Amino acid sequence: MNDQQNANDVPRRQFVALSGAIGAAALLTGAAAMGGTATAANGGSAGPTPDTCPTTPPPPGGASPCPPAQLQGLCGRPTDDDPLWHDVQYCTNGTVPPPPQPKPDCLKMTPNYVVLHGRPETTHNYLLLPTCRITGIECPYLETSGVANYWHEAWENARSGGSVPVQYPNIGLGINSQGARRFDQLHIHMAGVRASTQRRLQELETQGRMATSPSQWAATGNQAAITGSAGDRVYRILRLPNLRDNLFNLLYTNVVRPNSLSMANQTMIVVPKITATGFANAFYVLNSDTSIHDGTSTCDSLLVYN
Repeated sequence: MNDQQNANDVPRRQFVALSGAIGAAALLTGAAAMGGTATAANGGSAGPTPDTCPTTPPPPGGASPCPPAQLQGLCGRPTDDDPLWHDVQYCTNGTVPPPPQPKPDCLKMTPNYVVLHGRPETTHNYLLLPTCRITGIECPYLETSGVANYWHEAWENARSGGSVPVQYPNIGLGINSQGARRFDQLHIHMAGVRASTQRRLQELETQGRMATSPSQWAATGNQAAITGSAGDRVYRILRLPNLRDNLFNLLYTNVVRPNSLSMANQTMIVVPKITATGFANAFYVLNSDTSIHDGTSTCDSLLVYN
């Protein structure tokens, strides 16, 4: 973990310096438009190739810009050999995955993301993946204002009445750290969470043991143990009224950077607040890493896939 943290720190400092020198707008000009147009679930017609580079941001409703070439060392290259990236390419432009990898079921396709089945395949285990080539949480482009709001889109799909609803009493959205994941294409898990997790979070809220402002998120008083499949693990907990803000940016700005942590080592889980009357218009945003005593770098122990 320490070697990985050191490896990521230098490129991130270079990215921040570059952004300050030439401005975010200039940095993002020429970003690769790997989104393409949505195609039919069985392949459809091909959209723009991964090398297509717009000179201006797309109009509202179109694909968000993708990471610029300067960040490919951290965020991935269109030619990378990753199974989930192959799935995205099949859904967006009909490129068949290399054998023996099967063709995926493209459950939903938009210019900015696709939704696929998770493994094991159940009615409460799905993945939302960017159509951009983005390896994972360590990509600094995710913290910029130009990136699509993947967390909001995951909730809009997973919620009751969404396009790909998670059929489970309580819903959880999660992303793993770089070291805890199997595949290197950004994916947000859309799955279930235990009723005990929901109850524990509501108890902590009643006790005032969670942040209600992002600036409070890293405070030790807003950390608490929550029981999952791997036992008790400690999380930093933030309550938000909506998912309009960029959660990656909130995490980096309020937790990672002030504490000299590595974004690559972070896990994040979003649990919508559910009561007897349904969704209560609030979200619990959990974050952890191994710098916390009894912390964790994976979201898997709180999510229910089977």
